[in-house]
Amino acid sequence: MLSIIVALAPNNAIGCQQELLWKISEDLRYFKRVTTGHTVLMGRNTFASIGRPLPNRRNIVLSDIAIDPQPGIEVASSLPEALSLASQSDPTNEVFIIGGGEVYRQTLPLANKLYITHVKAPIPQADTFFPLVDWRQWKEIFREDHQCGAAFPYPFSFVVYTRTLLQHNHNIDPFNIYS
Repeated sequence: MLSIIVALAPNNAIGCQQELLWKISEDLRYFKRVTTGHTVLMGRNTFASIGRPLPNRRNIVLSDIAIDPQPGIEVASSLPEALSLASQSDPTNEVFIIGGGEVYRQTLPLANKLYITHVKAPIPQADTFFPLVDWRQWKEIFREDHQCGAAFPYPFSFVVYTRTLLQHNHNIDPFNIYS
């Protein structure tokens, strides 16, 4: 199963200069709880911003340029190669896409689940954005709202969505709106 996890501003902003927009301790704990024991797949810039492999997770870095080998990471030069690597150890394992913007854009059409932290805060300057989501394809299955964090003064929500199958009515002629 391919899942995406991201903290998202109302305008789909996710980062600036390869950094997260906010440091919300509750969100960092949520991220750790949800992804521990699973495979995380990230782009080269996201890996560089973290600076090390995430513990207790299989770390796959997607990069079209060479990365020095490091213990605890596997490097893939293409998305198909990364997804193949992720499925080799345990095809039933949930694989989490953790950024950045381009990796989200490439994997959103393939994702089965979205773990989104919706942050309702003033939007800081951003240069990286999450792709637009066709919400008709997604169903909310979990929500946990927070009025604020211990050190974060704005509301945020942890929301999980699953992809729904679009139902097509084959009796309707798409070229005739009166059928």
